[in-house]
Amino acid sequence: MKKYPNLLLDNQLCFSLYSATNAITRYYRLFLKELGITYTQYLVLIALWEGECKKAADIAGMLKLDLPTITPILKKLEQMNLVTRKRSITDERVVNIELTKQGVDLEDQVAAIQHKVACKTHLPASEFNELKKTLNDLTSALEISEHDLLEAEHLKNCA
Repeated sequence: MKKYPNLLLDNQLCFSLYSATNAITRYYRLFLKELGITYTQYLVLIALWEGECKKAADIAGMLKLDLPTITPILKKLEQMNLVTRKRSITDERVVNIELTKQGVDLEDQVAAIQHKVACKTHLPASEFNELKKTLNDLTSALEISEHDLLEAEHLKNCA
């Protein structure tokens, strides 16, 4: 059935992105497993390596995830002695996250893994960076706006 050619799997941008994401994540996992960390833990650590101490909510925002999604990841990283979690003394709703020495020391090994993954793409540095920029631009363009929410509500009401 080819009533809508735009609905063929090969014509789906979302499927191409989904497939690429799965492939790159699997490749990361191959090496991260040796360090005992998951891909999502890797992303949290990267966010922390960018600065000294961060609020849990800031990390969630950087990773475009909800706070309840990263809270168990942060708890697990704390159990692994890679981070510390401390409630703010001025606002107990705020949880500050800081790398431990072991968490800081892990950065060198993880940097080598990221380099392996980047090399696996077989893209020259300029194309690699352009692809990242294009994907970041795409992410920004697809962020749900107030207009999108209103349009979705309108369509729901028309049904």
